[in-house]
Amino acid sequence: MKEVMLFVLKNCPYCVEALRWQEELMQEYPELQKIPIRVVDERKEAALAESYDYYYVPCYFVGGVKMHEGAASREKVETALRSALL
Repeated sequence: MKEVMLFVLKNCPYCVEALRWQEELMQEYPELQKIPIRVVDERKEAALAESYDYYYVPCYFVGGVKMHEGAASREKVETALRSALL
């Protein structure tokens, strides 16, 4: 199982939406609850954020590989999370 890193900004409406979908998916699919997820506020952890290659938030990295960047759909969030199970 791979670690998921989710880069966000506190007041970003797309980030809030992605986090809501992530929570819903974890409630629906218990296997997703086992995934180690680190939510990184790029303002609070700027040095870490700058070491990753992305421009838009929310941005999902799974095992160090970018899986999604920018406004997401529920399906894209699920795809990113499920890729951590492989």
